[in-house]
Amino acid sequence: MKVFKLLLPDEMHRFRREGVMAGTEADRADGFVHLSTAAQLEATARRHYGQVEHLWVLRFDEDELGPDLRWEPSRGGKLFPHLYGALNLHDLEWDARVTRPEATMWDLPAGWLLA
Repeated sequence: MKVFKLLLPDEMHRFRREGVMAGTEADRADGFVHLSTAAQLEATARRHYGQVEHLWVLRFDEDELGPDLRWEPSRGGKLFPHLYGALNLHDLEWDARVTRPEATMWDLPAGWLLA
């Protein structure tokens, strides 16, 4: 299964520069890297990045993240992928810059999310 991470542009720049990321400030406060499935991604973007104009969507393969990836209940009791470790740039399958053309929606690359 594919899992996804949303990053602000400066976070993406730092990830590319450093090659490893222990997560965002919110991730570090919670003790794990918050990830989403393709089905959860738009709601995550709306909930946590509603006032942001641009984001980066990063796709990782669940198997490549190894045993540090755990599926745990979160919003509404649904299982979300949480990574108890760092993201590594060499595990990144692809990334895309996305925009929020309207206040209530994101222009997420649906076809790419499922590939």
